[in-house]
Amino acid sequence: HCENPPCVRACPTEATFQREDGLVLMDFHRCIGCRFCISACPYSARSLNFRDPRTVLKEEEMNREFPTRMKGVVEKCNFCAERLAKGQKPACVEACTNDALVFGDLNDPNSKVRKLLKTRYTLVRKPSLGTNPKVFYIV
Repeated sequence: HCENPPCVRACPTEATFQREDGLVLMDFHRCIGCRFCISACPYSARSLNFRDPRTVLKEEEMNREFPTRMKGVVEKCNFCAERLAKGQKPACVEACTNDALVFGDLNDPNSKVRKLLKTRYTLVRKPSLGTNPKVFYIV
C-alpha cells in the first residue's frame, strides 16, 4: 500500500478506497470494471477478471469468508484483509515456509519486518512518485 494512491483518486464509484492504516482495498460489488484504476496504478498491480473466477474454483476450494468476485471486476492483492482482521497473516506469508515473505507492523520497532529493514538493504518500487510505498524488497 502507499499514501494517497492514484488508483483511489481515479475510481469513479469509490470501489477502490484506502483504510486509515494505509491499506488500499476494493469493494468488488461497487466496481463497474471501467479500468481507470488499472491505468492509474503506478505499480501495475491490478487486473480485470475477464471470466467468472467462480467457474475456475471447485466448490470445496471457495473461501466463503471472502467476497465473491465476478466477471468484469478489477482486482488486486489486498494483503488478505479478511485474515488480517482475525489477527492472521496473509495467506502467501503463512504458506511461505522459508521466510522469503514477511508481513508485519512497520510502526512496531520490535516487529520482525522492522528488524529486517534495519539490517538489510531494501528497495521499493517507484519511490520517485511520492506515494511512499510500504512494500519492501530485500536485496
